[in-house]
Amino acid sequence: QDPLLLLKALQPLWTMKKMKKLQEEIRRGFAGLEDPLAGLLDMLEGSSDWKGKGHSLGYCITTELQLWIKEHPAVQQSGIKLKKLQARVLSILAECPTNLLDPLISIYQLHTADRNYLLEHVTHLYHKGNYKEAAILSIRLKLQPDQDVEKMCTPLLLQDKTNLVEDYVREYPELQSKLLQILDTWCEPGFNIRDITRQYQGLSRCKPDKLNRKMLSKLVFRLLGLFHVDPALCPNAINQRHLRTLNYLFYKRFVEKTMTQENWRDHIQSTVGENRWLQGHLIQLLIKYCDLPTAARWAQCCDVPKEMLPQEVADELQKLHIQEREEEAVRTDGHEESKKKDYYQLPIPRANIHFLQTWEETQQCWEKVLRPGQVVGIDMEWKPSFGMVGKPPVSLLQMALKDEVFLLDLPKLLEQAETEGEKEKLPHFIQLLYSDAAITKLGYGMSGDLSSLAATCSALKDTDKRARGVVDLLQVDKQKVDALEQSCEDKSSRQQEKGLSLMVQHVLGKPLDKTEQLSNWEKRPLREEQILYAASDAYCLLEIYEKICKDPASFGLSSDLTESLLGKPSINPMATKQLHKQEVPSPSGQQCKGSSKETSCSSAPISPKDFKVVCDNMLQGLGRYLRCLGVDVQILENEDDHRKAAEIARQEGRVILTSGLPYQTLQSQVAEGRCFSVNCSEKAKEQALQVLKHFNVQVSLADIFSRCQ
Repeated sequence: QDPLLLLKALQPLWTMKKMKKLQEEIRRGFAGLEDPLAGLLDMLEGSSDWKGKGHSLGYCITTELQLWIKEHPAVQQSGIKLKKLQARVLSILAECPTNLLDPLISIYQLHTADRNYLLEHVTHLYHKGNYKEAAILSIRLKLQPDQDVEKMCTPLLLQDKTNLVEDYVREYPELQSKLLQILDTWCEPGFNIRDITRQYQGLSRCKPDKLNRKMLSKLVFRLLGLFHVDPALCPNAINQRHLRTLNYLFYKRFVEKTMTQENWRDHIQSTVGENRWLQGHLIQLLIKYCDLPTAARWAQCCDVPKEMLPQEVADELQKLHIQEREEEAVRTDGHEESKKKDYYQLPIPRANIHFLQTWEETQQCWEKVLRPGQVVGIDMEWKPSFGMVGKPPVSLLQMALKDEVFLLDLPKLLEQAETEGEKEKLPHFIQLLYSDAAITKLGYGMSGDLSSLAATCSALKDTDKRARGVVDLLQVDKQKVDALEQSCEDKSSRQQEKGLSLMVQHVLGKPLDKTEQLSNWEKRPLREEQILYAASDAYCLLEIYEKICKDPASFGLSSDLTESLLGKPSINPMATKQLHKQEVPSPSGQQCKGSSKETSCSSAPISPKDFKVVCDNMLQGLGRYLRCLGVDVQILENEDDHRKAAEIARQEGRVILTSGLPYQTLQSQVAEGRCFSVNCSEKAKEQALQVLKHFNVQVSLADIFSRCQ
């Protein structure tokens, strides 16, 4: 009849881990107690082993009582007696680990307790400084709708407990919007997080430095994507992201010099728009990178009020003649001829490039592309996202045949199909094309293209799983480039190129002109330079493939290509990204022969100790998680420049793990495949799984915690 004596009798069984005997004695003990529910509280109040993390005797007794009550419902209490028990258990909940919360809430029916009483208890915990415990209990008791989200979440954010904040608002869209609005006010220019921390003097493990404007903006955009909230709710965060885009565009144009004036101008105009705050920053950047006349012309173009302009720009504006004139001098014929000498040129007439905007125009394209034995070079273009939420839709689908190239205006075609009630038109054609093993589809990094295509049209999300006859030249390039880089004497000029452009240079003698790569592909009409660039990107795949067919040995492939993959299970480029060698016709009509060796579905497995990475500073959680798994990890600090990752990667032979805008810059500074973009909206565990799968890292039990943490 004494719960404490029962507890004393159970302790030796727990120590000796005689679990079956222990469970029997617990059940026998509860059957002998006059009030098992009060008895459990006596035992918990009379011991402290249950306060630590993990399993304990207290946890074992509690969960066993929970099961026992289901078999003996008559022992449950009600009325005044239950209220007294609920008052006692609430004081225990403040100290117990999370694994005990749900069993105790269930046993003592706290979901039926007076809501005001529960809120008072949580408020008491909060005022004692137990912010984490107050939040966890609120989540378990579903008290969030009756609480102040700013009051509850602010101290958690200051302690870098963003995962708990996400859990707190996860089931409540209204609270998600309120939280994002609060965070957006913290992104305002001039806001100082120290003003908030002063209200929480003595807050343990306070990390206000992690809430600088850049980190806050990243957090806001991650939560916008996670909760599918309209980004317009967070104007300050969007302004900060646009400002970083502006800085990136100036870097590409004036430091790297890899963006044309036309592309740069398009992106500057679409980024700044009529936003006065961004226009002010644009003028400052123009003064820094260009000159006063250029800043004045942009001020005139954007109709910036004179009172917003620095005095020297306002003075320059008065000197300018009121007319629009081009930034750059008109390119001379000599410059165009020089360009032709330096870059890959399409070998087909301009008249054979067809820009298709209606389904009637596409009919001839379908008939030619879907012929059995056809070889098709496929590429896609979309507007650069510059780190904004979501994957941008495909704006242009290019399909190259031996004598002509078709450019499909996907936004127009999809709009027409929807108007005519025939949404299945595009998915039907794409699925026919990719599922037909008799048609060879050439791509370069085709998995990324298919992923973007699926984001554009949801009916195409499983296209990669049904794909047959797909040849991804990226995999051939990975073998070929390494060998060429070791033997090529003129490394300095070649390192300016990368990706497909570098492969075109190796195989066809001249690189692609990539100045249109970061074009605004949504803007219509497309410029002539964009049309030629898009056609070249798709057509060069045909010429590369023909070279492979003629001399497979020079690409590291066997000369005996008789073993084909025709008729084998579907190819999943998302998972494998491998060149599947098969007997198919080349663009010139000759037969290509595949390798006699079976191609594995992924690269050779490697162990974590042989996998060396450097994590960018927005992926510190991922870095710590990978280190737990035995991976050799270096992690950038918050104040480090992203480009430090490239220096470390080159010096120590590491793979860069990054996300968002920095990926655009970093991937150009290391070899192909040595920079990987991670989804920032996922948690560290999911990110780690993504990385391990991509690089085929096999983790064993011995690897766990094999490195110093």
